[in-house]
Amino acid sequence: MPGKFVVSLTHAKNDTDKATVAFVVANAAVASDKKAMVFLSIEGTRLSQKGYADDIHEEGFAALKDLMKSFVEAGGEIYVCSPCFKKRKLDENNLVAGAVVVGGAKLVEFMGEACPSVSY
Repeated sequence: MPGKFVVSLTHAKNDTDKATVAFVVANAAVASDKKAMVFLSIEGTRLSQKGYADDIHEEGFAALKDLMKSFVEAGGEIYVCSPCFKKRKLDENNLVAGAVVVGGAKLVEFMGEACPSVSY
């Protein structure tokens, strides 16, 4: 079932359940043969930093760092909102594997026409 799928994630340690479930859904999308992307914005941009997700582990789910790693290893992409990233003074030299800081136009380009998405 080819196609694209976007998960928009605005949470990190401020709502670890939403952050975790977002990557569970993203992994399901990439496992379903979708070209999948997670768009990190607002507080979600903090997940782009190495080590930040290391202590996030919601009961009943894999650890968030493992979900993120699996997603990228399966071919998923992580886009990080540039203005949100800069506002939080995060470090572009400390990005997790698969993460790239982008402007909104890159998200629009990825989505194209009729691209399903979910928000967390």
